Amino acid sequence: MLLLPALAIYAFFFLYPTASTFVYSFTNWSDVNPRDVTFVGLRNYASIFNEDIYATGIRNTLIYALLSTVLINALAIPLAVALNRKLKTRLALRSIFFMPAVFSPLIIGFLWSYLYSTSDYGLINQALSGIGLDKVNFLGDPKLALYSVIFTQVWQWTGYNMVIYLANLQSINPEYYEAAHLDGANAMQSFRGITLPLLAPAITFCTVTVMISGLKVFDIIYSLTSGGPGHATETIVSLMVKRGLGEGFYAQGAAFGIVFVILVGLITLVQLRLVKIWGDR
Repeated sequence: MLLLPALAIYAFFFLYPTASTFVYSFTNWSDVNPRDVTFVGLRNYASIFNEDIYATGIRNTLIYALLSTVLINALAIPLAVALNRKLKTRLALRSIFFMPAVFSPLIIGFLWSYLYSTSDYGLINQALSGIGLDKVNFLGDPKLALYSVIFTQVWQWTGYNMVIYLANLQSINPEYYEAAHLDGANAMQSFRGITLPLLAPAITFCTVTVMISGLKVFDIIYSLTSGGPGHATETIVSLMVKRGLGEGFYAQGAAFGIVFVILVGLITLVQLRLVKIWGDR
């Protein structure tokens, strides 16, 4: 009985919308046809896999999620190890690295739009011009735009994940390192044999959450590129918003949402299995 209020809220705000999305994904519901909704089978799902723009969105999302997960965690772990030492400035450095995570992705997007700009006030390109190099159109070049967006998120979220790794590091018993030192292990051997295995809980949490956040990315894309240039930075969620809401293809957006849920579930399941296998070893 005590669970009923929570279950009711969960059913109303999650289960019912999810079921409705699934049902509408098999209909012809759109802005042009808002009332005479009929069953059309798998037509909406077929259109997703037949249109190049959807394939581009899925590819960009996978690239974004994979690269951001690898880079953020690959930087956060050694950074946490370094700032776990007894440095005089460690508290100040922890705050500095964590600070970008306080701001919303929209603010970060506007900040990096200024830094990336090719106009006279673009700080990065002004620095490149100052040392005799050509300006780089970070957000206007289809080959660079997606990776420029990824860099902003690596910059923003590395410090956040560093704090999680720091909390895990501080729970490791120092006697393990003392015993390893007495056995002649160097710093790299201690890191590989003690630190990494005992960081498994934090690694699992950080990699899964960063991956899921990467698969759901929308706000930083919206604030930096709005999916452009062309469709070079379109993601699954940005296409869902544009096609499903902006252009009024509601049923098609619903079908893309169901594909997105399945994709996220499969990737998360595989990731958890791989992390578990690594942890068992």
